[in-house]
Amino acid sequence: MAVSNVSIVFVPGSFATPDLYSKVIEGVAAKGYDIHGLHLPSVGPATGQAREGSLPTMYDDAAFIAKEVETLADQGKAVILVGHSYAGIPITQSVQGLSVKERQRQGKPGGIVRLAYMTAVVPAVGESATDVLLKLPEDQRLALDVDESGWMTQNDPAKTARTCFNHLSLDEGVHWVKQFPKHSSASFASPLTYPGYKDVPVSYLIHEEDRCLTPDLQRAEIEMIEKESGARVDVTSIKADHCANISAPQLVVDWIVSVAEQVNA
Repeated sequence: MAVSNVSIVFVPGSFATPDLYSKVIEGVAAKGYDIHGLHLPSVGPATGQAREGSLPTMYDDAAFIAKEVETLADQGKAVILVGHSYAGIPITQSVQGLSVKERQRQGKPGGIVRLAYMTAVVPAVGESATDVLLKLPEDQRLALDVDESGWMTQNDPAKTARTCFNHLSLDEGVHWVKQFPKHSSASFASPLTYPGYKDVPVSYLIHEEDRCLTPDLQRAEIEMIEKESGARVDVTSIKADHCANISAPQLVVDWIVSVAEQVNA
């Protein structure tokens, strides 16, 4: 499969715009791959901001991702969905009806050929992001405030920095936390209803020094995916904190390229 036939859709985590992943996106593009960074509906438009209107759910995020995928698939693209952190849930949900095999059955071109989880929240059907995060020890959970409109903010930037950016200095970590937009609380409450990891091959990037989604939790997710899908997960492990897109972007670039090369093989 030619590189020109592969498109990578990169989906950021909660509280994050594609700008937070610019080094990763630019690095993958420099290798000749078509890559698209998405700004999810559940993420506010800019630093400290929320969106107007109804509170976006995880299903709104999944529909947004699916629309992007469908556009690329209609062009005959083999689509790799990459999701970091919270994005693991909506990329999984969005696979419904869009795998390359399902589209072939419908006489349509292109489709999703692989899910790639970057230290991501990947629940079983019926579980939400909140359900997954409650499995963590209480002292490791992020300190979040919810405003009257249902939008979340980080109420302890230093704690978030120590949890998500622990490979940076505290000042650097706090700097990045203060760039976060607000995030929709409704998206964390939406349970997964479609197990997309049963439809396509899966890759997973374990961040061994992640204090936000611990390595034990990441490995438990991999075990669940393998049990539910009956297929082996392609696992890569790196010594990185939760936000390797900032602390070790080249490691993430190398992983995404290696995943894409499997599709090309």
